[in-house]
Amino acid sequence: MSEMKKDEIAEDQAQIGDEAIEAEILADEIEALRAERDELRDRFMRALADAENIRKRGERDRREAEQYGGSRLARDLLPVYDNLRRALESAGADQPESARALIEGVELTMKELIAVLGKHGVQPVAPQIGDAFDPQVHQAMFEAPVPGTKAGDIIQVMTEGFMLHERLLRPAQVGVSSTPKS
Repeated sequence: MSEMKKDEIAEDQAQIGDEAIEAEILADEIEALRAERDELRDRFMRALADAENIRKRGERDRREAEQYGGSRLARDLLPVYDNLRRALESAGADQPESARALIEGVELTMKELIAVLGKHGVQPVAPQIGDAFDPQVHQAMFEAPVPGTKAGDIIQVMTEGFMLHERLLRPAQVGVSSTPKS
């Protein structure tokens, strides 16, 4: 072969080698870009999921604050309710006519307080004597054996409990029958 042909072939082979190296470098760069793209897509999807979770949590927190935000105020008003109830219980029917107006005023105040609490989702838990003790809504203040009752029956109600929507604001304080002595 002629010297010129050999140079052309060598030049072609060198060019082919350079193109192969460039193709390999490009393939590596393409693979690196794909990996970077996949990583960025994954991070983007996680960021979207986090944003959605934060939105949902914020919505849930807003609803809970709306429903239960007044729980401290409601809890602070419950002693007022208890005192009005005790005042009405201590005022008997044998009160003089002059005291009757005062008793009516206390009754109206009590009704208004109950209405306002109810308007904001506060409902009384008013167990009756003979009901079964429920530790989810009752607090046992004492236990005593009482003939004619079963163990776990409510034998006395000291204070009513209250629920704020579906949450217990204050348990009803009750006395509970233990196993009666025979």
